[in-house]
Amino acid sequence: MSALTLINLENVSKDYTMGEVEVNALSDLSLEIEKGKFVVLIGPSGTGKSTLLNLISAIDTPSNGRILIEGVDITFLTRKQRAQFRRHKIGFIFQFFNLIPTLTAVENVEFGLALVGVTDSSGNISYSTKDIHSTAMDWLDKVGLAHRARHFPSQMSGGEQQRVAIARALAKNPPIIIADEPTGNLDFRTGIKILKLMKELNKETQKTFVIATHNSQLAKIADFVISLQMGGVETYEQIPHDDLDNLIW
Repeated sequence: MSALTLINLENVSKDYTMGEVEVNALSDLSLEIEKGKFVVLIGPSGTGKSTLLNLISAIDTPSNGRILIEGVDITFLTRKQRAQFRRHKIGFIFQFFNLIPTLTAVENVEFGLALVGVTDSSGNISYSTKDIHSTAMDWLDKVGLAHRARHFPSQMSGGEQQRVAIARALAKNPPIIIADEPTGNLDFRTGIKILKLMKELNKETQKTFVIATHNSQLAKIADFVISLQMGGVETYEQIPHDDLDNLIW
């Protein structure tokens, strides 16, 4: 395993039982993802993309094999330990945004921060309302939505809601950002803007982005592409970047 490896899966399998049928979602999968990379998982529905995201983020546990994050084996964590791991190590971006409808944009970002606090440059953690609010506003500003801080999700467009979700995911400073079809509920033009923002923040923050999509066009902007087929890795490759303006779907 490379010293730069952030995510490491070793011979991981995941089986589900649905009634009397056993489904093999992933089979003997091994891969490494380095820190700071923009990784795209592609493949049609049913190939294990969401299962892989759930395993990396400790929402689920493997049937076999082991998973290491930052060199720490998370395979056998208890439910409480897995919740703590997600809280501090994973930022989530969902297809349908998953904002709390009764909270404003800034309150949605603050809600996540209140659980982990705000860490300053010296490593000190603050849970003060003032520091949490300031950090939340800083992140809304980074995604271009400081002027919409007091608006509720119902008062925002889909693209704006996804920007709030991105701010919420990054504000708590996790090493890994998990995105499941982040442009799937957006029109093409808005989707391109969201992808540009995610690429910019990936470069700026050096967080590792792992994005699952059925849209093969997104492979053109990845550092690495992991193509899944029938529960396993069909290809794992680094490809030259294309310009976001060249994407069409």
